[in-house]
Amino acid sequence: MYSKIMLPVDLNEEASWTKALPTALTLCRTFGASLHVVTVLPDYRMPMVGSYFPKDFAQKAHVAITDALHAFIKTNVPDDIQVQSVIVDGSPWEAIIKAAKKLDVDLIVMASHNKRKFVDYVLGPNAEHVVHHAKMSVMIVR
Repeated sequence: MYSKIMLPVDLNEEASWTKALPTALTLCRTFGASLHVVTVLPDYRMPMVGSYFPKDFAQKAHVAITDALHAFIKTNVPDDIQVQSVIVDGSPWEAIIKAAKKLDVDLIVMASHNKRKFVDYVLGPNAEHVVHHAKMSVMIVR
């Protein structure tokens, strides 16, 4: 039923993957699917934002997030799962949908933030936007 499963993660927010990762792994094993672990790097190159950072900041941030994502995968994804790390730039929900289309995934498995902290008012709508705008199936894990 599924051959490519995407798991968006925020490496700074454990709640973005603690429940969704086991679900994604089970689905990968059940269907023999590959796992595509995606994290979003904010776009620091926008003129309004970029002027506050050193010129090489985006490149250094990309290298750091690549290393962190590889470490995350090594620690949390078992060897029997075929996995790919993907880093995309931009706003979270738009970048997730763009990556899903580019990778031609069958299913996006993601967590829903349901706490009532300020950060959840910023991050919470991402799952909702992905559900409404994605052309592929989306599973929200609570």
